[in-house]
Amino acid sequence: MFARSATVPRIPVFSALRRAFARGYGFSEFRSDVVAGIAVSVVALPLSMALAIAVGAPPQHGLYTTIVAGGVTALLGGCKFQVTGPTAALVVVLTPLLAKHGLTGLLTAGMLAGVLLIAMGVARLGSLVHYIPQPVTAGFTAGIATVIATLQLRDAFGLEVGPLPEHFLEKISTLWAARGSARIPEVGVTLATLVLILAIPRATKKVPAALVAMGVAAVATTWLHHLNPAFHVETIGTRFHSVVNGVEISGIPSSWPTAALPWGAHFPSIAMLQDIVPAAFAIAVLGAIESLLTAVIADGMTNTKHDSNAELVALGIGNIVSPIFGGLAATGALARTATNIRAGARSPLAAITHSVCVLLAMLALARLLAYVPMAALSALLLIVAWHMSDARSTAEMLKVAPRSELVVWLTCFLLTVLLDMVSAISVGVVFAAILFMRRMVEFTETRLQLDRTVEGSDISLPPGVVLYEINGPLFFGAAQKAMRVLDAVEPNQYRVLVIDLGRVQVIDATGLIALRTALAAVLRTKRQVVLAGPLPRPREIFQRANLEASPGLFIRKDVETAVALAETLARASLPAASAAAPPRISVLPR
Repeated sequence: MFARSATVPRIPVFSALRRAFARGYGFSEFRSDVVAGIAVSVVALPLSMALAIAVGAPPQHGLYTTIVAGGVTALLGGCKFQVTGPTAALVVVLTPLLAKHGLTGLLTAGMLAGVLLIAMGVARLGSLVHYIPQPVTAGFTAGIATVIATLQLRDAFGLEVGPLPEHFLEKISTLWAARGSARIPEVGVTLATLVLILAIPRATKKVPAALVAMGVAAVATTWLHHLNPAFHVETIGTRFHSVVNGVEISGIPSSWPTAALPWGAHFPSIAMLQDIVPAAFAIAVLGAIESLLTAVIADGMTNTKHDSNAELVALGIGNIVSPIFGGLAATGALARTATNIRAGARSPLAAITHSVCVLLAMLALARLLAYVPMAALSALLLIVAWHMSDARSTAEMLKVAPRSELVVWLTCFLLTVLLDMVSAISVGVVFAAILFMRRMVEFTETRLQLDRTVEGSDISLPPGVVLYEINGPLFFGAAQKAMRVLDAVEPNQYRVLVIDLGRVQVIDATGLIALRTALAAVLRTKRQVVLAGPLPRPREIFQRANLEASPGLFIRKDVETAVALAETLARASLPAASAAAPPRISVLPR
């Protein structure tokens, strides 16, 4: 834990670990964490490789991410059960980044994202993620799932295509043009793997379906190739090669991840840094959303409470350290976190154990992992994309949601698929905010009372006094709407205007400006104004704005005292001939 100072805010780290140990931690808890960590590592091992391959990177970089980012974030984080690693959510951001800037740009963007995440945690922005509307997250999540599924078609069908273009429509066109090169062996492996992954959990939940399916696919394809050398499917070993100590190795190197700066001896150019900053921003925002939403779900499953700011800081540190060891950007992983909880995890040591187990598996099983077919990994990612789309919940939301939310969902979905995550998140949040402001305008109601008896109260308006009631927030378009009602009243209909603000919960700068403009227009006609019953927060704003300094403007604590003052003011200025009641006019715009 960093020390608190007068100028540097306290950085929250080790939050979850400290809470777990403070409640008592013994051998029983440690044994449960080890068992849970082993269970999660079995799920994480094939997923880590598959997600790295989905990005376009060699599979060992996904394992490095799980080992380094997973361990560091669990150690320093604020959620006791969160499991961090490569996730499908980041594939759509990392894939074009790797294609354009190579591994150097990919790793550098992850480090920049880590810096942004630390800044978000130190600034205590962890709670802001909950203000992102559901249609926005559902829209770009469905878009990500669509892109991931599209990227798997090449390996699932064994299509003979080169590097796919950057844009989605061009990818579809390229894959469609190569449809004639589809190979039956790859299609068979894909279908068989899909069947196994879906069928095994129905038979038993005691074995990891993905790992069993990968193993069966590897053994079956190796055996078929031995029986018939003409039978061939592409595997991790045939596609990826590494050079260790001058020796070329097929598949994954069985060596410890080594520390080195992503850019080597030459710092990235300013032009490249400027080009990858938007991607780093998208990684940071998406990583924060994914991790904190996963932490919230973990809280619901375990009846605990996480420290969102500590989690952001830990995730940022993890994303800075991970690229130094060749790891990709990482976020909280929902499926692995849920597995961790169901396996009996008691503290962050379970997630740390899972990272250690993945490291040991990489060192011991690297040669065997080279036999895993690429088609089997693509089948696994197709399942991941399907679960990520959450089609059932999305269909239910689209069925019952208002039309405006459907537009937000569709906008985020299309922008994610056709453009990028930065555009989807930015436009989606702004679009949702505009729709929210429009709804707030609809919630602000006004009533202009010109007759003697005020509806719903015992107050009687004296001659020459009108009452204007505002109910709801007074900001943005709501303020303009509320003040426009006063334009309908002729100045000769009153001498004193009472504005009831007792039900105005909040007023912002725009609302204050609109109110002052309307008041100035009334005061210029030699009429007087009494503001009644402003709540504490609006009253503080009025005091800072020094409204009472305006001649002819008064503020009272409630409507009764405001009307009494208005009667006194009206009698002092109202001619006797005008004592008759004005015509009855009641306006209630909605």
